[in-house]
Amino acid sequence: MKQLVVKPEKCIGCRTCELVCSFGHYQQFNPRLANITVLEYEAATLAVPVVCQQCEDASCMKVCPVKAIRRDENGACVINYDKCIGCKMCRSACPLGNMSYSTIVKKVFKCDLCGGDPKCVKYCPGGALSFEDPDLRDVRKKWTADKIVAAMGTEG
Repeated sequence: MKQLVVKPEKCIGCRTCELVCSFGHYQQFNPRLANITVLEYEAATLAVPVVCQQCEDASCMKVCPVKAIRRDENGACVINYDKCIGCKMCRSACPLGNMSYSTIVKKVFKCDLCGGDPKCVKYCPGGALSFEDPDLRDVRKKWTADKIVAAMGTEG
């Protein structure tokens, strides 16, 4: 399954991801409605997009008393709003704090990977976001590491 991958070193802090996300889901350019948040660390001159990690053993799914959160065909944990009772237990259970509650739309929300075509990835001008198969990424890393070791004439 593909995953949303964040490369903080490429983030330019433009917040386009937040705007595209909120517009795609709620037809409003409102970062408070985005399923992704850009955290800025001024002292380090760093901006980091933060998004649901679609945990393998998702706490949000486990604690939902009405089973309103399920995994879709793309591997994303998605919320069925017809079942959701708005208790916010999923928000409290997320160990990374990547679920939100909006007083504007009166519901919890999180990244749903846009049905397998994340808009934040498509419109990120800095290339800080990608949607890729983690197994292929690991193969590329190993291949690159092996190539570096061979070029240096040393063993890893």
